[in-house]
Parts: sequence; C-alpha cells; structure tokens
Amino acid sequence: MTYIDYCIKNYKEIFDSEYLSSCDEAYSQKKAIRETIIGAMREYPKEEPAEIWKTIYSAHVHRKSGIISIDVINSVISADNSWKKSSGHAFEEMIKLLGNDVLNHYDISILLQKDLNNMIKLGEIHNEVRDISWLKEQIKSSVFDLYSVIKKDDKNYVYGCIQSKTSIRDRVTRDREPSQHAMQAYFWSVALVLNGDFLRLAKFQNMVNGGTTEHPHNGWHGMYVFSDKYSKDRIYPIGIEMTLFIDHAVKASNQWLSQRQWFTNEWRP
Repeated sequence: MTYIDYCIKNYKEIFDSEYLSSCDEAYSQKKAIRETIIGAMREYPKEEPAEIWKTIYSAHVHRKSGIISIDVINSVISADNSWKKSSGHAFEEMIKLLGNDVLNHYDISILLQKDLNNMIKLGEIHNEVRDISWLKEQIKSSVFDLYSVIKKDDKNYVYGCIQSKTSIRDRVTRDREPSQHAMQAYFWSVALVLNGDFLRLAKFQNMVNGGTTEHPHNGWHGMYVFSDKYSKDRIYPIGIEMTLFIDHAVKASNQWLSQRQWFTNEWRP
C-alpha cells in the first residue's frame, strides 16, 4: 500500500467511525486529520511530511465535495475553508500529543492556548504577576498556539511560547515580531513547521537566524521543521519523535528555572 492509499483509507475510516458515534463533524475531521498524519509519518518515514499532508487534504476535499454535481464548486470551497480551520487545530493538537508523550517524564507539559487560559483562570499558573499579565495579552491576541509549562515543587510555571505552522510562509512576517517580544520578556520562543519549503530562501532563513541589515537579530530561539532538508543555524530538522525539540525543551526549562535573567534572544540549547 502506498502512502497515498494509506492516507485516503485511514482518513475515511477514522472520520466515519468517529462521526458515527459523535455526530460532530468538526471534531471528527480534526481527529481524522491528526491520527492519519501521525500514522502515515510513522508508517512512511521516507516520504516528505508535506506531501502526506497534501494527500490528506485531498481525501478531505473528496469527502466534503462528494459526487460531481452543480454544487461541486461551493462544496469544494466549503471543504477548503473547513480544512484550513480544522487542519491548523489538528496540527497544534499533534504537537501537544507527541511532545507530552515524552516531556511529561520531565514534569513538562505542552498546553493549547485554551488549556493555559483555563489554568490561569483557576489560579494554577504560578508565574509572577507581571508574567501573568503578559500571558493574558498573548492569549487575547492569539499570537501563540501552544505554551510549555514546567512543574517545580508542585507549582506550574509557563516558560515557553510556541507557534505551530503547517507552512512557514503562513503569517511568518506577522509572527516574528511577537516571538521577539517573548524573548525580550525572557521566555523560550520557538516555532514548529510542517512544510519548510520556503526555508530554502535566504529571506526566510534570515528572518529566523538574523545577522543581516534587515534582520540583525534572530526571530526565534529555534525553528523546528518536519523534514531533514532544512538545517541552518537555528533551523532544526525533526522527525515524528521530535527528539531534538524535546531535548531543547528540557534544556530551556532548566535554564529558565536557574538563570532566567540570561534567557535572552541569544540563548542556545
């Protein structure tokens, strides 16, 4: 079975099974996207994740559009809109799921934005008041998709801000500035990207790494891409196990707890 056949088959089976029990289309398609991309990346490690993602998108459009009819154009537009909404959230949930499988052993958790918001409301985050105010502003503006939290002495501290993108081109110019603000506030700031095609271009490399007249400073502490095609300075290739990202997350938590005052944009794991 090719990865294309695998994606089409699994997406349909997962969606049909979940929808049959829940009758919730949005939830069912997020689950189908998330579990299919995880399964396919593990089953076909030599295939480019971005190509697998495109195949799942095709399966999604096929399900949404159905049999060709006079309404097919509207159906495909609907499918595309629902894909954009569900796939982004599914990718965030994938990062949380894969990361926490290992990070929980280090008392580290990756939280969705909504998770962090709930914990702050319940008084379960123990950062200083200044941090809490800053984090509330980030949640309100939705500039970060995920957050990393370290538990020490039974208290939870947010130490990292994470952006997750299916494509580096998506909103990268807009996302770079809040990432720099996070580093200025002494937080670990990173991005995880599925499709890193644009990182072949010097413009995008410079936005990550800095060192140029236009971009003198790095935009993130690190950018982690699901492909071994990209590796330059702060651009790190990772696989489905996210080993390098996890290693850096642990090192960042240790630095944050021990010497936060030195956690500037220049920090390296």
